[in-house]
Amino acid sequence: MKILGIESSCDETAASVCEDGKIILSSVISTQIEEHRKFGGVVPEIASRRHCENILGVVQKALYDANCTSDDIDAIAVTYAPGLIGALLVGVSFAKALAMAWKKPLVPVHHLAGHIASNYISHSDLKPPYLCLVASGGHSHIVEVCDYTKFNVIGRTRDDAAGECFDKAARVMGFPYPGGVWVDKAAQQGDADRYPLPNPKVSTSEYDFSFSGLKTAVVNIVHNAAQKGTEINKNDLCASLQSTIASILTQRTMLAARNLNYERIAVAGGVSANSGIRASFEKVCRLENKQLFLPELKYCGDNAAMIACQGYYEYISGKRADLSLNAYATMPLEDN
Repeated sequence: MKILGIESSCDETAASVCEDGKIILSSVISTQIEEHRKFGGVVPEIASRRHCENILGVVQKALYDANCTSDDIDAIAVTYAPGLIGALLVGVSFAKALAMAWKKPLVPVHHLAGHIASNYISHSDLKPPYLCLVASGGHSHIVEVCDYTKFNVIGRTRDDAAGECFDKAARVMGFPYPGGVWVDKAAQQGDADRYPLPNPKVSTSEYDFSFSGLKTAVVNIVHNAAQKGTEINKNDLCASLQSTIASILTQRTMLAARNLNYERIAVAGGVSANSGIRASFEKVCRLENKQLFLPELKYCGDNAAMIACQGYYEYISGKRADLSLNAYATMPLEDN
């Protein structure tokens, strides 16, 4: 069974053909990073316009690379929530048009479910139930993956997401957008003990996250140094930031795994590409004798392969949408 996946939730226009939920026949991504870099972040209106310009060519190339025509496609899966509403609408509208023209089933996919599914591509032996940390620029969730299409969120950020903390701290340090990758590079040259940073906790929930105070602490260090006319060591500050975020994510996730008796742990989302976070989880899971699943780096960020993969499981579970399908800027994973 072949699923065409379409992803346009932020600033990547992507399409992919996936066979039987495991085999990626094609994965095409048109990124807008260079255009948004001069603004220091994604400009929603520009992102939407570029999706309109790019989506036809991206889908055509995905079909070409997979050596497929419309006759070979069994269903069309599309990200419909959450994300930038204008960007989502481009993908949803295009997918609906294809479904109508090709007379194919339309399958809506939640973006976070797609990130979780990225590990099925990289690890054919991974099957629910297991515990998954989904961390990206807009999300930080600890999720019980009860089945391929059934999720229970037990922890989430109360303010900023981990990726947002990386990006905004990077920006105040003068790194270009997207900042997370620059923090990672600098951290590998720094001393993580140089700048003590807070480890915020949420008093009402042992699994929830809060990264706003950590971001503010980094901003204050940079601003205070500027006011005094002193230099900060960016490599050391990046190393301290990365180490702190990795510790927070690992501690909360592993606490949940121990309390809920999960032996299999997965990490997904753009932040899962961070070398410090990957190393932290690898170390702790090795010490606690738990299985760890990490997506290949090419499937950590937004891509359509993960949407096509999750679309396969949604399809076989019976999920369908008609031409009234809409896009949603926010939607809890449990309501998907």
